[in-house]
Amino acid sequence: MFQFEYVSNLSFLLLIPILIVLVVIAWRFRKKAMERFGNLDLLKQLMPGYSEKRQYLKMGLLLLGLTLLIVGWANPQFSNKKEKVKRKGVDVYLALDISQSMMAEDIAPNRLEKAKRFAQNIIEELAGNRIGILYFAGNAYLQVPLTIDYSAASVMLRSANPNLASSQGTAIGEAVDFAMRGFEVKDQQNKVLFIISDGESHDEGAIEKVKEARDNGMMIFTFGVGTTEGSLIPVKVGNRSDFKRDQSGNPVKSRLNEEMMVQIAEAGGGTYFNLLENESKIFDAINSRIEKMQKQEFEQRSFTSFESYFQWLLFPALLLFLIEFLIPNRKKLGDEK
Repeated sequence: MFQFEYVSNLSFLLLIPILIVLVVIAWRFRKKAMERFGNLDLLKQLMPGYSEKRQYLKMGLLLLGLTLLIVGWANPQFSNKKEKVKRKGVDVYLALDISQSMMAEDIAPNRLEKAKRFAQNIIEELAGNRIGILYFAGNAYLQVPLTIDYSAASVMLRSANPNLASSQGTAIGEAVDFAMRGFEVKDQQNKVLFIISDGESHDEGAIEKVKEARDNGMMIFTFGVGTTEGSLIPVKVGNRSDFKRDQSGNPVKSRLNEEMMVQIAEAGGGTYFNLLENESKIFDAINSRIEKMQKQEFEQRSFTSFESYFQWLLFPALLLFLIEFLIPNRKKLGDEK
């Protein structure tokens, strides 16, 4: 496996084409200045030691050396050693509500952004366990299967928005059913589902699905986002801003349905939390419950023992600089180069 330890240093490679352009411009100005002074062929005869090829060669050596130096500065690393690491943990699915009501702004900047930041914090907090991501609105969608690639999961969370849902609504029951199918082990007590939503569910069978999931070894926690006072739902109508309206044209006010969220958590053997609470207390409570759960052993393959190879670029770069320094600017008389 190959990687750069300091990838950001490669951005300095952008200096190379800039330097090339500046050098070409400088040479053109110099050539035009010489043409104004006199005939170029005559000037070359008056300067027998001048070598244009040597100028190109010296500049090429400098630029090549600088390129190698920058790449070496990023520290290329290789690892051919694969190491199998076994871990024990639980499988966790994050089910994120991306329905239109999550755009309500009773929590700044809006419910969905608050939920996404909280979900990313959960991923960091539960590192060491396998984590998957579901989106749900009118239907449920698998975004990230169970994985330990937490960075990929976080990237997917950042892109969540209501436009990804093909139909609107809050199908919590379908999200629970989708999670049940996503867990690999059906009979062990090591499955957790986190539902992050405003609870505006129109799914009458949600509680039954939750009870079925609990009977199959799944523990369900719910996280309410929003306020009971509620807020209007901003939408875009053409190029102007408006609010979501009902069939009569009246603005729709969305409220956090804590009663529904509490019922789901209780039926799923978990706990309900309001995202307005202190996050550290929420995580302490979650970790306390998860620590008591049966852990599943799973295998993680990782690349280890990376070796640095910056010196293989540093030494040639210094050699090129030395060669450039030793090449004289002028050729000896009688030398055709």
